[in-house]
Amino acid sequence: MKTTLEELIRYRLLKLSKKGPLRRVVAIACMCVCVPVFHCLYYLWNNKKRLAMVMMSLVLFTAYASFSFPIFVGGEEHKMDERLAAMISDDSVSLVQEEEIDLENMESWDDELLLEEDETQLSQEYDEEDQIVLEDILSYRREQEGLQDREPDMPGEKETEELWAFSPDDWRLILVNKQHPIPEDYDFTLATIKGSQKCDERIIDDLLDMMQAAKEAGFNLIIKSPYRSDARQEWLFARKIKLYMGKGMSYMDAFKLSSQIVMVPDSSEHQIGLSLDIVCDYYETLTQGFGDTGAGIWLEEHCAEYGFIVRYPQGKEYITSVEYEPWHFRYVGVEAATIIMEQELTLEEFLDRLD
Repeated sequence: MKTTLEELIRYRLLKLSKKGPLRRVVAIACMCVCVPVFHCLYYLWNNKKRLAMVMMSLVLFTAYASFSFPIFVGGEEHKMDERLAAMISDDSVSLVQEEEIDLENMESWDDELLLEEDETQLSQEYDEEDQIVLEDILSYRREQEGLQDREPDMPGEKETEELWAFSPDDWRLILVNKQHPIPEDYDFTLATIKGSQKCDERIIDDLLDMMQAAKEAGFNLIIKSPYRSDARQEWLFARKIKLYMGKGMSYMDAFKLSSQIVMVPDSSEHQIGLSLDIVCDYYETLTQGFGDTGAGIWLEEHCAEYGFIVRYPQGKEYITSVEYEPWHFRYVGVEAATIIMEQELTLEEFLDRLD
């Protein structure tokens, strides 16, 4: 019968222990160590495949769990567009200790005053052409095109299309919001209103008609912020985030609140030239109080006659995801605008009915 390694070791240690008391102590100590080690090695050798699977599982678990640590996450910015994260990651931004923010009282913050110090960052182009009145537009167009003052078309005199069918593919009805960013292949031609201020060339005539009619009704309208370039929209959104982060909010909270006030880049109708912010000479701030002014009321009642709608009406924030903006007007065409304003719809609700 073949002698095993364990038996051989025991035999040698027993033989050693018979050669004296000192050697017996050494033999017993070696046996207490060698026998357990031998059994462990023997077990590992016979179960090497099973142990290899266990080790592989531990390695995979460790690698997967490591991504949950903040050092790998890099904060919340990894969830945002890289361009926006880069724009707010400069030395002028520092993360302060978060404080509990009362979102219900956020309206008490005067954005216009808080942002005055940031206005120096705007390019000269935007500073010079911050707002436009009707006389400026007409004089500019006369100089450029030899046009005379326009007589507004009466609503009943506008040409109508027979059996005009609404289609979501119509450029006037393109839906742009947080859930529907601007299509990459969307194309349009810009026309100059005055200076660097532009809009889609197809809406200028109706825009001038509306402003002229408002003037005859006693209201001098002012255009603030027509078409915005991609870079301009990104700057405005990043600036708003920096403002709220400076008030102690986290990046994610600042992003969420900012998106209710300034549209996320690529989701703003200003970027397609169909939307304009309009106020008047005696109320030039973009605040909800404009809706209670005579000019604001006149625009809400008559804008549809010229193809415009109040894009973000009061009480429909749960649909538009944007707070009430009585100064923000969107061109959709006279036919659609008439239905939307008469039935107090949003553009989203109107398009849902076409499906």
